[in-house]
Amino acid sequence: MAADPKVAFIVAGVQKGGTTALFDYLGDEPGLSLSREKEVHFFDDEDQDWAAPDYRAYHAQFGAADGRLRGEATPIYLYWPNSLERIAAYNAAVRLIVMLRDPVERAWSHWKMEYARGVETKPFAWCIREGRQRLFAGERPRAQPWGFDREVSYVERGFYGEQLERALRLFARDQLLILKSADLRADPGATLGQVRAFLGLPQGPAPAHREVHVGREMDYGAAPTAADIAHLRTVYARDAERLADLAGIRFA
Repeated sequence: MAADPKVAFIVAGVQKGGTTALFDYLGDEPGLSLSREKEVHFFDDEDQDWAAPDYRAYHAQFGAADGRLRGEATPIYLYWPNSLERIAAYNAAVRLIVMLRDPVERAWSHWKMEYARGVETKPFAWCIREGRQRLFAGERPRAQPWGFDREVSYVERGFYGEQLERALRLFARDQLLILKSADLRADPGATLGQVRAFLGLPQGPAPAHREVHVGREMDYGAAPTAADIAHLRTVYARDAERLADLAGIRFA
């Protein structure tokens, strides 16, 4: 029987949540066949014909089907509209791994990345308040649907409860493994043990701790203030309860 070419698991979220480190660790697993690029960005590609998608380009990201589990990591999938629906249509039995980070820390890390790239010029305090209206202002390019943004969605990507609720309408609970990035950083062996069990892989030795994709060192002007943090905690308060109900996870 020919090996199933379908991708069996996807690290579907979240950006700035440790997905690069997890992908790097998983590259050492002999039972896995990972995509050549970490972020394939197939299911969030608005230029695809989603009425009749051609998966050949997607499968070309992987080596020849050899019986190993194929997997990739594109953390925007959990957030981007229709990505999870497209994944479910592609492989209803897929397994999803979600790495979560304190949404306030995640927003700050995301802002620093865009600021360092020169994409963002406004201060963090403005971006998490008035700046959120940029997602709804003016005409949107096809690649960025109304209300969503690939770059300045610092606050919006942190509504994990809402995003997981959507995922659970499409997939059974046992198809999702929800992890915390802080746990991977503190004890990569234990977290990888969970991933191996989730994917049906044999347990192996704990890896040596490694630092992957560390943020650029530069002057960011100022760190988040106590008022910034309190503001974001208030913004996320209702969603935080939803996350706790769905996954038993709380931050701060």
